[in-house]
Amino acid sequence: MTSNLGGASTGGSPDRAPVDLNADVGESFGRWRLGDDERLLPHLTSANVACGFHAGDPLTLRRTCETAVAHGVTIGAQVGYRDLAGFGRRYIAVPPAELAADVLYQLGALDGIARAAGGRVAYVKPHGALYHAVSRHPEQASAVVDAVKAYGELPVLGLAGSAFLDAVAEAGLQPVGEGFADRAYLPDGGLVPRGAPRAVLTDPVAVAAQAVELARGGRVRSICVHGDSPGAVESAAAVRAALGDLGIAVGAFA
Repeated sequence: MTSNLGGASTGGSPDRAPVDLNADVGESFGRWRLGDDERLLPHLTSANVACGFHAGDPLTLRRTCETAVAHGVTIGAQVGYRDLAGFGRRYIAVPPAELAADVLYQLGALDGIARAAGGRVAYVKPHGALYHAVSRHPEQASAVVDAVKAYGELPVLGLAGSAFLDAVAEAGLQPVGEGFADRAYLPDGGLVPRGAPRAVLTDPVAVAAQAVELARGGRVRSICVHGDSPGAVESAAAVRAALGDLGIAVGAFA
């Protein structure tokens, strides 16, 4: 791990806000199963639910929202490029007006399903290639922000310290800094590309240790464990246990 994950240590101070634990869920499609959402969701405080553009079909999304509501897990819209074949992990140069409409469409669709399950969409998180693109392409960042403001000024989850979260704050929305327990970091605080060796951490002990470092650093409000990573359920459980052992409160930000 790199020392740039969190900055100065804040320990488990009782007056600090609880740390959120989120994961990407609802990413199965038809007969293609991805992750174990039924076992993963009880360990989370927030669920980044796919919206059908990069993953997820309507029945999967409905069942995922119902499970989240049953466990008291906050639902967030995980918006992405229209890229089922690439799982939303390929950059697409979508014109800003089209991207804003795509994000708005995904928000409305998932919120309708969430409300039918007794919940609601409480925040937004870009997925995959879009997650990284919004910090490199200001026009795409503006498109995402415009869609969120048009829908209802929801909090926006993004990489802690990123230019995207600066844009979110400048637009008057609530930025929520995120760190990744199961991804390797570069010295500059960015993520090691997925195609590189050891880019994804799969050992629950290592994942929990990185989560603790992120939580202690004080820069992140939410910690992510990817639902499609090997051993995601065990990793999420290990993170909850490690944070609890140190007296670090865990709770949703929205």
